[in-house]
Amino acid sequence: MKKIPFTLLLVLVATFCAKAQDTNPFDWKLIRLRMVKVAEWQLAHPNHKPYEWHNGAFYAGVFAAYQTTASPILMKAMMDMGEANQWKPGPRFDHADDIVIGQTYIDLYRIKKDPKMIQALRESIDRMKTEKGNEIEKHGINWWWCDALFMGPPTLVKLARTTGDKSYLELNDKLFRETYDLLYDKKEHLYARDDSFLINATGEGRLEVNGKKVFWSRGNAWVAAGLVRVLQELPKEYPTRNFYLQQYKEIIDRIVQLQMPDGLWRASLLDPDSYPGGESSGTGFYTYALAWGLNNKVLDRKKYLPAIKKAWTGLNTLVQPDGKVGWTQPVGFDPRKNFSSDSWEVYGAGAYLLAGSEIAKLET
Repeated sequence: MKKIPFTLLLVLVATFCAKAQDTNPFDWKLIRLRMVKVAEWQLAHPNHKPYEWHNGAFYAGVFAAYQTTASPILMKAMMDMGEANQWKPGPRFDHADDIVIGQTYIDLYRIKKDPKMIQALRESIDRMKTEKGNEIEKHGINWWWCDALFMGPPTLVKLARTTGDKSYLELNDKLFRETYDLLYDKKEHLYARDDSFLINATGEGRLEVNGKKVFWSRGNAWVAAGLVRVLQELPKEYPTRNFYLQQYKEIIDRIVQLQMPDGLWRASLLDPDSYPGGESSGTGFYTYALAWGLNNKVLDRKKYLPAIKKAWTGLNTLVQPDGKVGWTQPVGFDPRKNFSSDSWEVYGAGAYLLAGSEIAKLET
């Protein structure tokens, strides 16, 4: 599919002010306009340190938007971010939140071929092979919360593909399996956020008002999006690829069952009535994961295309004319109710941009 010349894109963006629900959200030109609008609004409203996990998710979306639009503004923003960080991850070598920004470093390295872009990241991750850090001391495993499956695995798998060092794939297999064994509910095909949300053998633990287990929408959306980013990097002949593919298919199938009539997902997956209003970051990551599956012929078109159309249409109703992605649940670790149309976070914009990058390729 052809790209809009960037000079024309700037003119179109300057005149773009129509509300999402008033236009066709699947028009490929409009998708690109909105992606640039969302990215530029968010870049103008920074609210976290450049290396932090919030920005790791956002810049993953910015890179996807750059691939879709070829915007030099977005490339400059990513390069400026990398330079501001001195191409370093966060200070905690064993914490997945502190390496997620490395996904964008690796993507930029593949274009620019400057070794400094991934050197510090590689040194940090190499320490995980031989050292036990605070996360193991405190929790027994490195990736003890489900969000980590977006932060850590794609970073390791991208690094393996880029450097040719398969030890990163082996490390990822080990750490991912630990999280899976601890948090994945094989009946619900969903992840508990962490072990504090698990129900014990006598049925005791956190429950929603309706008596159902607590499954956080964005937490599972992090997982779904992370699996996509692993699968698109893993070699097709890699021995454990089918494990990740099966995980992806199970979660996606369950997620579609829990989609609301407006196309959105609520903050709590099994008790949507207690959490009115769609949540944009979870919906954005689910839309990304669903559309990727169709584009890569992993999912059945007849079964999943209607859900994708509903999701993207609904998601665009949450984007304000200036590009702010509203209805984003604030930073937290469980379903929350304290957000509104004015609530935004950088990962909400990142999720939207990732979704748009796959919707732009979709044959509707």
